[in-house]
Amino acid sequence: MALGPRLDLRQSQSLVMTPQLQQAIKLLALSNLEIETFIGDALESNPLLEAGEVRAEDRDVAPESEEPQIADSTASDGNEALDIDAGALDMDRDTGDWSAEHAGGSAEAPDFENRSSEELSLADHLDAQVGPASPDARTQFIARHIIGLLDEAGYLSADLRDIATNLDVPLARVEAALEVVQSLDPTGVGARSLSECLTLQAKEADRFDPCMEVLINNLELIAKGSFAHLRRICNVDDEDFADMLSELREYDPKPGLKFGGSPSSAVVPDVLLKAARDAQGNEGWDIQLNEATLPRLVVNRSYYVELRAGCTGKEAKGWLSEKLADANWLIKALDQRQKTILKTAAEIVKQQDGFFRRGVSELRPLTLKTVAEAIEMHESTVSRVTSNKFLHCERGTFELKYFFTSGVGGGSDGEGASAEAVKARIKALTDAEDPKKILSDDKLVELLKDEGFDLARRTVAKYREAIGIGSSVQRRRAKKLAAMG
Repeated sequence: MALGPRLDLRQSQSLVMTPQLQQAIKLLALSNLEIETFIGDALESNPLLEAGEVRAEDRDVAPESEEPQIADSTASDGNEALDIDAGALDMDRDTGDWSAEHAGGSAEAPDFENRSSEELSLADHLDAQVGPASPDARTQFIARHIIGLLDEAGYLSADLRDIATNLDVPLARVEAALEVVQSLDPTGVGARSLSECLTLQAKEADRFDPCMEVLINNLELIAKGSFAHLRRICNVDDEDFADMLSELREYDPKPGLKFGGSPSSAVVPDVLLKAARDAQGNEGWDIQLNEATLPRLVVNRSYYVELRAGCTGKEAKGWLSEKLADANWLIKALDQRQKTILKTAAEIVKQQDGFFRRGVSELRPLTLKTVAEAIEMHESTVSRVTSNKFLHCERGTFELKYFFTSGVGGGSDGEGASAEAVKARIKALTDAEDPKKILSDDKLVELLKDEGFDLARRTVAKYREAIGIGSSVQRRRAKKLAAMG
């Protein structure tokens, strides 16, 4: 076999994302408030853009035939929803290299990758804990709704009866959901008053004895400096009273402030939903985008013509062409974003029709895959659309992702039960088991099946181990030792 240099031709496939396609994907995930900020910056940086009503003559402006229009896969024709499987578009299948090629328009699309705050918000921090802490998915849904009502300090000012009425659920279920919220970190969130906030923290520290309860219930005396009177009603000596005050000062009266700003102060619904009837009198829904928070952009045609007439050099003409392409791309990308949000929200409303009509009791299992298949889009697209997007209806304002709860109805095949709900039930069953009749995994399977969770024994064992619960033999030994101690 001869050794030496040679030239080979090889054909390969690679999937790449253009910079504008990457920006369109990020644009899809932004909330309305973040979009407003981005549009404001775009208006400042692009002289051809202006806020106003969209007119047909202002779309895809190209006064002269040689002026380029947007020619990449991001724009399509401006009349389609944006559907992207981002995870499959940016790696060369042969080399494994990440790559991006530009296909028309500006050399660099507008940058808004860092529009979202990098600081974790209180709501996000609490939301991540809700699943494992909730006994069932309906309680989980209500708990997340309560989290959305907390102020930046972590307090709940809404009346529980109003929440129960809006969600059409018993007050007891709302109270149970509030207990879930109040069990989350940081301790004290979900309180309805300063005394309740401090009480939660005292209980967490195992310091909520009758004396501390009296102290917390008389905070106004501390504010007045009536320490002698307060010590007497607490029925403690000077040393104990000093320790109690010291303990109280270590508690955080505003536990939510250690996190980023609460979304509740900045929640603006992206989608508006109200009941409606068609021409035949059939009940349905009127679903609209909240256009009040979406400034309309147009290309300033007259200014473009004026600038074009004054461009004499190749560099100036190139700059103007880039600005025009950027402006056209942004208008189309925003239009695609709106269509995608509306299409996704409409399917969610269709799937959760019972919730909007009758409340949380009618909330049904729903996954990203179900919605994605129904609207013929990729799951990653649906995931981006439902992130940081809110829907307002007669029952209140809800984040779109809250409607994806796969544990609401149980289900004969087990797919309707979320892992968190199953884990919570396993923990509850093992905590309540008789030390003399420890539940085997087979028995747990039977009990869970009676509750609508049809799971295999190995799945139950996997969930049990995941939450740190030992086998039946280990639990029997542990409980026997505990009884002897």
